[in-house]
Amino acid sequence: MHPMLNIAIRAARSAGNIIAKAYGELDRVQTSQKGTNDFVTNVDQEAEHAIVAVLRKSFPDHDIIGEEFGEHSNNNSDYQWIIDPLDGTANFIKGIPHFAVSIALRVNGRTEQAVVFDPLRGEVFTASRGAGAQLNGRRIRTTNLPDLNGALLGTGFPFKQKHHMDAYLATFKAFMTDAADVRRAGSAALDLAYVAAGRMDGFWEIGLKPWDIAAGDLLVREAGGLVSDFAGGNNYLRSGNTVAASPKLLGNMLKTMRPHLSDSLLK
Repeated sequence: MHPMLNIAIRAARSAGNIIAKAYGELDRVQTSQKGTNDFVTNVDQEAEHAIVAVLRKSFPDHDIIGEEFGEHSNNNSDYQWIIDPLDGTANFIKGIPHFAVSIALRVNGRTEQAVVFDPLRGEVFTASRGAGAQLNGRRIRTTNLPDLNGALLGTGFPFKQKHHMDAYLATFKAFMTDAADVRRAGSAALDLAYVAAGRMDGFWEIGLKPWDIAAGDLLVREAGGLVSDFAGGNNYLRSGNTVAASPKLLGNMLKTMRPHLSDSLLK
């Protein structure tokens, strides 16, 4: 295992310990609203500080960007960590046991290491560029469905971008017509990890942030899948409009979506 991936796992477990402990004492969790339909807790913040502390100890000159506090350091380094300390905060607040820690390392603009950690299930999804993806040390692969027939898809509702709701619902209807079923579980990082592990066949969502996508993106690609924006390009980390699946299914998903999308969603 790559030494930087080992450190990332250590950081994820440190955050996960904080989250798991707090999950047993939800009545003591402090919640505030940082934007429309966007919540944060003291646990998100404590978990992010724990991740940063581990990373800084080993890599004091690396840049770190987190969901809750933005840039923790800006050294113009070639190494940039992108972290989401608690992806699925709404689930966590409500006591729904589905959330994760997400950590990715980008080197010269390319994602090299990734960890998505589910602290309640003890599942550690990892990937190193060129070395495949694993779940708790065992190799994982995407499914190889050629089309939507029989496919189980994951998604996320555009609750922060409701001006895209009509396009999203039209896309949802098209997928429900052709696929077996759709799940909306509430954590994009875990959705992408599940695609990588073959638990879901594909995933799509509008307007994700880099810390939602970065680790899961590498997991899917190292598990044999593809990730793209809605036009089939590589702009998803910037636009947040993300599709992930096995290569054949991804093409089918894009074809199904395209008639229902506005020009702004195809950029």
